[in-house]
Amino acid sequence: MRLILSGEEPLHWAIAGAAIGAITLILLLVANRRLGVSTGFENICSLVVNAPYFRRESILGSTSWRLPLLLGLVIGGFVSAAFSPGGWETTWDLGVFDADVGWGAGGKVVWMFAGGLLIGFGTRLAGGCTSGHGIFGVSNFEVPSIVSTVSFMAGGIVTTNLIYRVIV
Repeated sequence: MRLILSGEEPLHWAIAGAAIGAITLILLLVANRRLGVSTGFENICSLVVNAPYFRRESILGSTSWRLPLLLGLVIGGFVSAAFSPGGWETTWDLGVFDADVGWGAGGKVVWMFAGGLLIGFGTRLAGGCTSGHGIFGVSNFEVPSIVSTVSFMAGGIVTTNLIYRVIV
């Protein structure tokens, strides 16, 4: 299977899985911290919003390590794209979605904004994101994480089938 936008061959899944597992274990063993990205976005919000929700100790106490983690994810994405064989360029191309739905730039912005709101709502409702629950929680056999991960996967499968088999 090739990557959607660039057509390049992805890294083998076992390499990525081993790297994520190693990072998770190192974070747990060295810093006694749980891997998760959604709380990092709360950390970013705590820098600019003075609401009590963003002033909780669990948020303010994790800013010193989560913000560098998020920055590293962003920088890593850019470095990976820049050094890929096909190079890197910005694009509004959404592949099959554009070809079959074709809402234009404004429709894509609305679609992505609505998706972001739903993801944010689901993340807070589940008490964490797919990386926190799916990687860390499931590996520790935490029942809420297993339920959340199954729900995330089911929602993705239903949505994808709804869009590409019913709407398109």
